[in-house]
Amino acid sequence: QVQLVESGGGLVQPGGSLRLSCVASGSISLIHTMGWYRRAPGKERELVATISRAGRTNSVVDSVKDRFTISRDYDKDTVYLQMNSLKSEDTAVYYCTADVKIRLDYKTYTYWGQGTQVTVSS
Repeated sequence: QVQLVESGGGLVQPGGSLRLSCVASGSISLIHTMGWYRRAPGKERELVATISRAGRTNSVVDSVKDRFTISRDYDKDTVYLQMNSLKSEDTAVYYCTADVKIRLDYKTYTYWGQGTQVTVSS
């Protein structure tokens, strides 16, 4: 009943920037926490950052805390990840996630996007 669609990935040189977007649509009553995960080649999926409905942010990965910024647009049901000073180790598929209360039963479920590839390479 809910779809999350990411965009903004691509190929970028080291030191460059990208902004990922993730738009939620469907039978949405309320969106609680939104976040970004990533899975690098050969590694486990890791949580990058989250943002609550109140706007509290939490950057989980130490290596990105000073370079990545999560934000959201409540009117557009969209979450962003601004990524600056990108490094080769940031290469991964990035997934957005959202805890959504749906209109069908007014229960909260976690939804995932399909992922967007970010490749940092010269």
